[in-house]
Amino acid sequence: MTVSVVWFRRDLRVADHPALTAAVERGEAAAVFCLDDRLIHGRFASGPRTQFMLECLGELRASLEEIGTTLHLLEGRPEKQIPEFVEMIGATELHFSRDLTPFARKRGEQVRDALEGTGVEMVAHDGTDTVDVRPIATQKGKPYTVFTPFFRNWEKVPRREVLPVPKEAVQPADAPKPAPIPTLADLKLEQTLGDPPVGGEKEAHRLFERFLSDGVDRYTEIHDALGQDLTSRLSPHLHFGTISPRQIEEALPQGEGPEGFRRQLCWRDFYSHVLYHFPDNRTTEFQQRYRKGFGWSRNAKAFAAWAEGRTGFPLVDAGMRQLLREGWMHNRARLVVGSFLTKDLGIDWRMGEEHFMRYLVDGDEANNNGNWQWIASVGTDPQPAFKRIFNPALHQERYDPEGTYVRRFVPELADVPDKFLAEPARMSVEEQEACGCVIGRDYPEPMVDHKKAREEALERYRAAKERESSA
Repeated sequence: MTVSVVWFRRDLRVADHPALTAAVERGEAAAVFCLDDRLIHGRFASGPRTQFMLECLGELRASLEEIGTTLHLLEGRPEKQIPEFVEMIGATELHFSRDLTPFARKRGEQVRDALEGTGVEMVAHDGTDTVDVRPIATQKGKPYTVFTPFFRNWEKVPRREVLPVPKEAVQPADAPKPAPIPTLADLKLEQTLGDPPVGGEKEAHRLFERFLSDGVDRYTEIHDALGQDLTSRLSPHLHFGTISPRQIEEALPQGEGPEGFRRQLCWRDFYSHVLYHFPDNRTTEFQQRYRKGFGWSRNAKAFAAWAEGRTGFPLVDAGMRQLLREGWMHNRARLVVGSFLTKDLGIDWRMGEEHFMRYLVDGDEANNNGNWQWIASVGTDPQPAFKRIFNPALHQERYDPEGTYVRRFVPELADVPDKFLAEPARMSVEEQEACGCVIGRDYPEPMVDHKKAREEALERYRAAKERESSA
């Protein structure tokens, strides 16, 4: 009988898990997760995201024990801990879900090198993306850098079967007793969110069922409606794999709304595809003209005002405060706050990316990086910069017309009349006093003049193009 180890990473579930299913079918199966310090305290350390992960790990262990095995937490580098564990239980196969981020690929290569000559076979499985995005290519055999043609090709890729939970697993006799799952305090991190989301596979499926019954059919109509909050909230669960994108895709009904949501799964795969083929994107602009001499600001005072939701632009402040409270932000708000940071304030998109990764429970390197480069007009999408300069007041009037979203997260604006809510500084002194919101005392004055900031931003992008053409 074959003895296998399943190495869990960003696939913390038991349903539709090709690596787990394969290991169980082969014989005895033990499961491991590595508490790698590079993961916990590395480039994008996050107390909120780590707490969510710990909740997912706790439920995963319980689910594995229900089918006859358990989850072992290995503290340290996988290239050291996994070979030792494999040798301890006499395993000959290591099964894992393929992960295409530069960090994950490097870890996998290090484990493969450490196992070389031991006779242990490493077996990679799909399961993290909707499809295997690596071979998707243009007619010239090049990786895609524009979403729409990628989407057309992505739709043609054959889908793998969605797998049920394995009925019964056999724990290897030599497997040790699993260590307790640590607390966030044990890992020397803090939960900074006031209203964090709940982790785990059961919660992922609860959210998905709710979305299927109330939201997905109207997705194309309501996905930008800030005040209604009828989005799926599945992004943290997709990041940690408590539900697979294939499970979601397979369960979607027919219709315009479900197809619009399915397209969002493709955006996720697209950014995975881009980062796989262009790993330098993780720190550098995709478009070379913006890499040197662009003049990004790193103004700490202005950045702090943006990060804390004190810009004087209500929709921007509401989005940033939602992030600090929930570790999540509505996608329309993400676009507006990203545009404001990079275009109105001219601040380096990497500072925004890092801040998001610190607080976002769904913080995903490929998607976060791709979206920040998209809104900063420096990424794969060729659209001109002026199409990505969003007016916060106009967006608020369009997507939060009743002010529900803004008033929820910026309570000092609760009694501001609707006609002034998008631009409260337009109120007279008497009107400010009457509604209990004096600008400069109860709520900040606007940091910038949006019209002027827009002109300055466009000039920066024009200058970059001129430098490139004259080089």
